[in-house]
Amino acid sequence: MTDKSVKRRRPFGVAVKDAFARGLVRLISRLPLSLIHRLGAVAGYLATLWPNRQRRNALMNIALCLPELSREQQIKLRDRNLSEFGKTYFEIGYLWLRPARQALALVREVRGAELLQREPGKGLIVLSPHLGAWELAGLYLAAQGPTAIFYKPQKYLDDLIRASRGRSGAELAPITAKGIRVLVQALERGDAVGILPDQEPKADKGAVFAPLFGVPAFTMLLVNRLARRTGAPVVFLFAERLEKDGGFRIHCIRAPEGIDSEDDIQAATALNRGIEQCVMTCPEQYLWPYKRFRRRPEGAPKIYTGALDDVHVFRQAERIRPRPS
Repeated sequence: MTDKSVKRRRPFGVAVKDAFARGLVRLISRLPLSLIHRLGAVAGYLATLWPNRQRRNALMNIALCLPELSREQQIKLRDRNLSEFGKTYFEIGYLWLRPARQALALVREVRGAELLQREPGKGLIVLSPHLGAWELAGLYLAAQGPTAIFYKPQKYLDDLIRASRGRSGAELAPITAKGIRVLVQALERGDAVGILPDQEPKADKGAVFAPLFGVPAFTMLLVNRLARRTGAPVVFLFAERLEKDGGFRIHCIRAPEGIDSEDDIQAATALNRGIEQCVMTCPEQYLWPYKRFRRRPEGAPKIYTGALDDVHVFRQAERIRPRPS
């Protein structure tokens, strides 16, 4: 007789890797944040020294999205980005495991804070791209009042992630139909909902291709559906990492017009335009190594294939999106 309330046992290999990752995260989290950032920067620098997928994918995305930059500038941005990429992942344990008050004390400035004020009886849709310290952005949002966060269950560290994101009282809504109902109910109560808007949707329904920096990107329509159904305003929020003192600056930006349009392409285009505005505030801190354009329109060539060296990346990018003359 099977008790459904008993958690399914994970494969031994997964359990071992999870335990190792958990121990490493806890160890790093005990270090001073300044040292964590230095270690992360060193790890990112090492990733620039030889061809690898993270290095290739970051340069490919930068070359496609920012063709106005010279190739030298694109490489320089890629290398700076990998250092910031290292800081992002090294600091996550600190942001997860330190007391919420200590993590929130790292916020030195908030720009556009008035956009987070909630009208009585009306919810707020808050979009946090993979930019800067997105874990701190979610923690800051939840500290402002009742919040539900759209959440993708993870193979590793899932319990740790859920405990961390929920420690300010946030309700976690899984990326399922049930989770979407949680978001709707939260908005109808006048709560905020937090969504990462720049992940590639896996389902064919509820997504369309829309330009992101001029490149077709398979883009979610969930934000549009929620905004139209509930009338909730939409705001972008991200935490920019500051160089001087190890703190962060919170940015709140009003979403572009059209994000609640009845036209799916117009709505998705507005969503991506908001992401672009956020990214260009501190482009070196965006998650450029992510395969954002993995899914392509029918007949379009694949992007993240072939050799890993920079010469191949530039040739591939030139075939996909010629540089402006």
